[in-house]
Amino acid sequence: MSESFRSMLRSLPDFPADLPVFDPASAPPDPADLFRAWLDEALAAGVPQPHSFSLATVGAAGMPSSRMLILKNLDAEGWHFATSRASRKGRELTQHPLAAMNFFWSALGRQVRVVGTVVELSADASAADWAERPGADGSLNPSWQLYALRPVEVEFWQADPGRRHVRHRYLTDAEEQPRRP
Repeated sequence: MSESFRSMLRSLPDFPADLPVFDPASAPPDPADLFRAWLDEALAAGVPQPHSFSLATVGAAGMPSSRMLILKNLDAEGWHFATSRASRKGRELTQHPLAAMNFFWSALGRQVRVVGTVVELSADASAADWAERPGADGSLNPSWQLYALRPVEVEFWQADPGRRHVRHRYLTDAEEQPRRP
């Protein structure tokens, strides 16, 4: 059974044959600008939920965990997302305010990875985000928290049918990189 499962997995296509070409020399100096351009291209290509991403955090015992979330905004504060402070990811972010995001757009053979420190945004911003959720009923949720991931690294990855994948990384100064508590 294991060998047939392995063979089945190996037979699945990795990416479509017709992929966009990415030349890092044409990348703008700000990774947020490149992300917005790639998100626009994902929308134009009909990628479902292109604003969804996997968020990885670390628990008290040092074990990583990940889950899917929705990007709420991208501005000078960072890459916004929200959750309850009482949730597993909320507790993990309180203990270790470090995280990694990964956006994946299979139809375009693209990934964007964002790694950095996480900060809590204001109570007013969190309340506004709660109120803007689909199905909002006007109730308050004081445990709802809007966060911003402030990147120390953003990597853009473009698949290539010939397996000459292209990576383009943006890094902040080493002095700004987080240190493990």
